Amino acid sequence: MKTLFFTIALTLISTLGFTQDSGNTITVTVENFTNNDGIAMIALHTSDTFMKGQGIDNLESKITNGKVTFTFENVAPGEYALLVLHDANENKRMDYDDNSMPKENYGMSNNVRSFGPPQYDDAKFNVSNKDLELSIRL
Repeated sequence: MKTLFFTIALTLISTLGFTQDSGNTITVTVENFTNNDGIAMIALHTSDTFMKGQGIDNLESKITNGKVTFTFENVAPGEYALLVLHDANENKRMDYDDNSMPKENYGMSNNVRSFGPPQYDDAKFNVSNKDLELSIRL
């Protein structure tokens, strides 16, 4: 009987220990979608992943009334950047014209507008020991 009690107690303690949050929450509201077609995709990047493919955390959502809210949970303190894409045709990638200009709207943290590829240093922000609420406009 004691063995059964200790087994149950150990299991509960182990389970509760793993359910604790290990980081912060970043809530991102993305506005100004031109329509509700397709999906919105967002990626949380470090300097190592920025503009090199998938981020360290990637989310997608349907667009409602030209707006989407994303939530990244358990984000460790550090430096990050966000990239957002309005994937109108839902092919999971950015589409380009023949002259290499993007066909689909995109945005990044700090709402930087650039003539050329996005730059990490322009979009970076810091996560410390508190939750963040950010807004991005396309």
